[in-house]
Amino acid sequence: MITMNRRGVLATAGLALTTALTPVASFAQSGDPISLIVPYAGGGLIDGLVREIADAMSQTLGQPVLVENKPGANGIIGATLAAHAAPDGLTYFVGATGPLSLNVLLRDGLDYTMDSFAPVGTMMSGPLTISVPASMDVEDIDGLVSYAQERGTPLRYATLGPGSVTHLFGMVLQDRLGVDMVDVAYDNNPSAITDLIGGQNDLNFSTPISLVAHQESGDLVMLAISSPERHPRFPDLPTTTELGYPELVSSFWFGLLAPTGTPESDVARVSDALQTALNNADLQERMNNVGMTPEVGGPEAMQAQMDWDVEFWGGVISANDIRLE
Repeated sequence: MITMNRRGVLATAGLALTTALTPVASFAQSGDPISLIVPYAGGGLIDGLVREIADAMSQTLGQPVLVENKPGANGIIGATLAAHAAPDGLTYFVGATGPLSLNVLLRDGLDYTMDSFAPVGTMMSGPLTISVPASMDVEDIDGLVSYAQERGTPLRYATLGPGSVTHLFGMVLQDRLGVDMVDVAYDNNPSAITDLIGGQNDLNFSTPISLVAHQESGDLVMLAISSPERHPRFPDLPTTTELGYPELVSSFWFGLLAPTGTPESDVARVSDALQTALNNADLQERMNNVGMTPEVGGPEAMQAQMDWDVEFWGGVISANDIRLE
């Protein structure tokens, strides 16, 4: 079993929370502000896109839609606050692969589960890449397999920590390719990329937008993108599917959820506003330009994504006996 200690960041926050167990009246159409809890710090790429979505939703709904950044503990603080918010139609959670699905699948004793949230709609997803240093002189996935077999020692792949999407994706890749690999955890992505270029690591699964400049300068090679179709921002980058590895399709996602018990009429109203916002061509172009993929879908699409996570990532976690504390 792989076990990692988690910082006790939530000790105080958890005691301060109270759970709303009974349905309350809807205030979503009262004109009061609607809050979107984002489990990340402000100022980042995703935060900026969410704020654009919130502004567009506000115009459709006719009431303010505000973004509240609640970072910390790998998204657990924001998710916990959202799960325990009053289900009155005024509070929603910008969930994501890590803060919601992976935390629930990897950790015991959280103050929320998948059932703590009702799906509202999908927002966007981001593909990963399979990238190697240029010095490896490998041009495709089959070449990577040959390289690993000839070298005879495990490939080192960078992760953003135990239980992260990059960590789990490496396990999927290792199993599918039949090559030995060992994970190396980093505190941040730039450090991992630096070590890839320097040859300290053999593989990196960062987003293509974070690597494209290094590929253009000849420092590394993106072998494939982990999506079923080519991304419009990277039309020359082949997909894992077209290279014969459809099992390696994977991405990290962002979507909107409500505290369980939120009136269905409010969920439907906010979901419609979200989909209207995401159908804007200019917003979709901005998402594509930064390497994200717009995902326009309602509660059913969001629920399907959550179910897929449980089946796919849950299977990887179970097969490798991974637990985090």
